[in-house]
Amino acid sequence: MTAKDQYKVHKEPFYQQQTNEVTLYEAAYAARLPVMIKGPTGCGKSRFVEYMAWKLNKPLITVACNEDMTASDLVGRYVLEANGTRWLDGPLTTAARIGAICYLDEIVEARQDTTVVIHPLTDHRRTLPLDKKGELLEAHPDFQMVISYNPGYQNLMKDLKQSTKQRFTAFEFDYPDAQLETSIVAKETGTDEALAAKLVKIGTTARNLKGHGLDEGISTRLLVYAATLIKGGVEPRDACRMSLVRPITDDADIRDTLDHAIDAIFA
Repeated sequence: MTAKDQYKVHKEPFYQQQTNEVTLYEAAYAARLPVMIKGPTGCGKSRFVEYMAWKLNKPLITVACNEDMTASDLVGRYVLEANGTRWLDGPLTTAARIGAICYLDEIVEARQDTTVVIHPLTDHRRTLPLDKKGELLEAHPDFQMVISYNPGYQNLMKDLKQSTKQRFTAFEFDYPDAQLETSIVAKETGTDEALAAKLVKIGTTARNLKGHGLDEGISTRLLVYAATLIKGGVEPRDACRMSLVRPITDDADIRDTLDHAIDAIFA
């Protein structure tokens, strides 16, 4: 198996298009423009990127960003072995070499001095300086950079610099409308649409509380979790409390409000 094949998405991921994002992404990839995807937790950002990699038949290398990630974690480093040292490419370097889509998930979690290393890959240069190795790597013609983050978690310390943002084209994702989300939950889990519609109704109730005691609403991902548990034989109200309420809040009043909504919908 070649390096490219190792990172290919071999099975079609389920993705339900909301508007014309698939066509727009294809246009961005055709021009090899970097892409930024903004949207709340669990709304389908990562699934969309995975689906597009499958549709375009391109390898995908995903990096889950975190505050401890260094530039060396992205680019690579020398490692000590029995016979001396050996250079080991990081995921960003690997993607640039083989012509993969490099997806940096939740990029605002990474330190700003780390994200600066992507700049030369996201403009006309399309190069990656490997300073420790003394190499200037020219990106493969198929290489593309994709990043994502949740704008709801932005603050003064965790935000992208304008010098980074303005290197990207961008998509604004949100949770689907009720009808589409019902269809997504039903198709993803194999449950009937009547059950999916009830779960979506609970999700909508929670999202209306965002900013009024909740930092974030119930995601489509959590709705899928609830439907999966119910299909597996868990009592619906228990599955909803376990999947939709307890993960998102520790506030007793908010919890009781959502529990009452679940009882009313599944009465």
